[in-house]
Amino acid sequence: MKKGAFALLILLVVLSGNKKLFSQNSLTYNPIQTVVPFLSIAPDSRAGGMGDVGVATSPDVYSMHWNPAKFAFIDGQGGVGISYIPWLRNLVPDINIAYLAGYKRIDSKQVISASLLYSSLGRVELTDEYAFNFQDINPNEFSLDAAYSRLFSEHLSGGIAFRFIYSNLTNGAAANGTPTKSGISFAADISGYYKKDISIFNKNGLIGIGLNFSNIGSKMNYAEGQPSDFIPTNMRLGASGTIFIDPRNKLTVALDFNKLLVPTDPIYSSEKPDSIIDGKDPNVSVPVAMFHSFYDAPGGFKEEMHEITISTGVEYWYMEQFAMRVGYFNETESKGNRKYFTLGAGFKWRIYSLNFSYLVPITQNNPLARTLRFSLAFDFNAKKNPSKSKG
Repeated sequence: MKKGAFALLILLVVLSGNKKLFSQNSLTYNPIQTVVPFLSIAPDSRAGGMGDVGVATSPDVYSMHWNPAKFAFIDGQGGVGISYIPWLRNLVPDINIAYLAGYKRIDSKQVISASLLYSSLGRVELTDEYAFNFQDINPNEFSLDAAYSRLFSEHLSGGIAFRFIYSNLTNGAAANGTPTKSGISFAADISGYYKKDISIFNKNGLIGIGLNFSNIGSKMNYAEGQPSDFIPTNMRLGASGTIFIDPRNKLTVALDFNKLLVPTDPIYSSEKPDSIIDGKDPNVSVPVAMFHSFYDAPGGFKEEMHEITISTGVEYWYMEQFAMRVGYFNETESKGNRKYFTLGAGFKWRIYSLNFSYLVPITQNNPLARTLRFSLAFDFNAKKNPSKSKG
């Protein structure tokens, strides 16, 4: 399918205001639908090499995306990082995602941070029903974040982030005679992080536990008078364990559980399209949707469990200069069927670090195949934070 026809199809679906277009008559395939899905893509190579884990791993300059509370435990006094992803290269040649993040320590307990996530969807040709190209557009989306993180105790920190989201998919092009507009939303993250030194097999180690409620914000639409859609409000819970094998070698194992806190499409009657047979009405407010998301699936508890994605990863460091990573991401087939392994490596020299990762899908003809991520970071005046525990 040509990009123009594909883009026009997306426009028609978005502007139709009929969510039942996505509804299923069975539970065989019932993925959760949101706008601005780029907010859920792992933007950095370290997490990308570990199966997209990050809520409880050790803090780095990219912690804004995974868990802003981690910044309170970061070693450096300030830093900046940039990441680049050529996205969906198996489908199109010009979709790219870039991420710029930075932080600054205020004192031993407080850190401020900011980031910009930008998604370019390339050049899209809009065509009419006669395949006539009437307009070329360059859709793009971005989010701009600012966060504050603070230590509550020697082992516990919290963070809050505020986010502005902009989505320009149409450049004002009309669909079915309806003028379109850019989507805008405001959102917030609330996060916590726990870290403590422990002993593992008579070796020094540490554990980390993280929780992040992200993208809690307003719905978004692309045309006046049309229903609004949910952004990917999300809950991420995870843990990590690190063992210091000897002064030169350390190993980290991490596990994340991830769940979207937005409505699951119900099952509608074939005789009465507006009548719900099973499930709950998805046309609710954001707070109600977050609460309902734990029990609104038409398949009951089993389907709710299928909505949880699992990420696991392993990271090995030698001399704090060279890292190797491997990970696995699993999503149930009925909710999208994203299943893939990841590989990654990192190099650190003084204040500079360079990381890259590679995605290896399990399923054939996967659009995510051969996804590469590149990240470059600078940690200025890195030194131990006196309020941190060792490690």
